[in-house]
Amino acid sequence: MTWHEPAVTGAAVAAVVGQVPPETTRQAVGYPALFLLVALGALVPVIPTGALVSTAAVVAFHQSLPFGLLLVFVVAAVAAFLGDLALYWLGQRGVRSRGGSRWLETLRGRATPERLAQAQGRLEEHGVLVLVLSRLVPAGRIPVMLACLLARLPLRRFARGDAPACLAWAATYGLIGILGGSLFSEPWKGVALAVALTLLISAAPALWRRLHPR
Repeated sequence: MTWHEPAVTGAAVAAVVGQVPPETTRQAVGYPALFLLVALGALVPVIPTGALVSTAAVVAFHQSLPFGLLLVFVVAAVAAFLGDLALYWLGQRGVRSRGGSRWLETLRGRATPERLAQAQGRLEEHGVLVLVLSRLVPAGRIPVMLACLLARLPLRRFARGDAPACLAWAATYGLIGILGGSLFSEPWKGVALAVALTLLISAAPALWRRLHPR
């Protein structure tokens, strides 16, 4: 090897790296991050996962990579589904245990007795189909999941109802992102609109209950 070969090799590597589109690099990092955050948000229901999906959809809308929006939809739906299954499995362990579990107590703490009773009634009336609506209604997922746990619904049956629920959820928030991205040429404006819409949707039920107390 001559003295100038390392310099030539370094120049060749730099040239190859320089040919990688910035969008490809962002997508390579963004999809795993989206998956992890949505899955974590399903396990720890305080992360605004809907806003994450809408934001990712806005970014994908403005990028030139093929199938970007489809990948956002698939990644979000799969992550939400796996996160739900993990949380349900942990809740099942709490139901079977005499002392309960931290996860089960967390679920109980996030569902008021009134909302739990409503979820139990809907589950008895409509079966696992109620899971689809629970994913689309803000703060509706946890009461219905808790109702399924207390009814000792098997994990396999829960998964059959939760799969279409996660698909519908990912599609809904993806469409919100597409709407935000299509209205503005600058991505940050679309992201701001998408986040505002998702936060408004999340706050709507609480605002309605405050304005129309029983």
